Amino acid sequence: MESDKDTVLETIARAREGNQMAFSRLLDLYWPEVYHFQLKRTQNENDAEDITIQTFSRAFDRIASYDPTYAFNTWLISISKNLHIDMVRKRKRNVLQGTESSQSDAVSRILDESPTAEDKLIIEQNLKTLLRYLKELKPAYREVIDLRYFQEMSYAQIAEHLGEPIGNIKVKLLRAKKLLAGLIANHPTRG
Repeated sequence: MESDKDTVLETIARAREGNQMAFSRLLDLYWPEVYHFQLKRTQNENDAEDITIQTFSRAFDRIASYDPTYAFNTWLISISKNLHIDMVRKRKRNVLQGTESSQSDAVSRILDESPTAEDKLIIEQNLKTLLRYLKELKPAYREVIDLRYFQEMSYAQIAEHLGEPIGNIKVKLLRAKKLLAGLIANHPTRG
């Protein structure tokens, strides 16, 4: 995955500066590796996807702490492994105690970004056709698209509504937009 290490390091440097396209590129490059790693561990697509989303959320929140002497994918996998361990412990604790975890206070700290290329593509589509494409997405991705674009909620409102950390919402929405844009690009005359 690190075949062009200089390009990856440049992308990481731009991500550290807050460049959303750099975050998007890192997500595209490493999503499959992290997802498949978790799928092997969890044997559950939903858990693997949730942990992968949390992995990228945590990595993007803490990208300033990444040490470039190690491979980026190694760093992501170690974050992912720790999140899986935390999830297993949390489930055991919740079963034993019968409680659920509280929501992160990160919701109030992060602002929405300006529309990306995927946002513009989605907005320009015919609503009827767009709804057909949306039905092809997994329910969790459909829900964040619906809340963001049809109910016009901010990231913070979506996070509060779904009871998830805002970082997870941002990564989930980014992934949903990419999947939706891919469906639209692969079927441009459908309708």
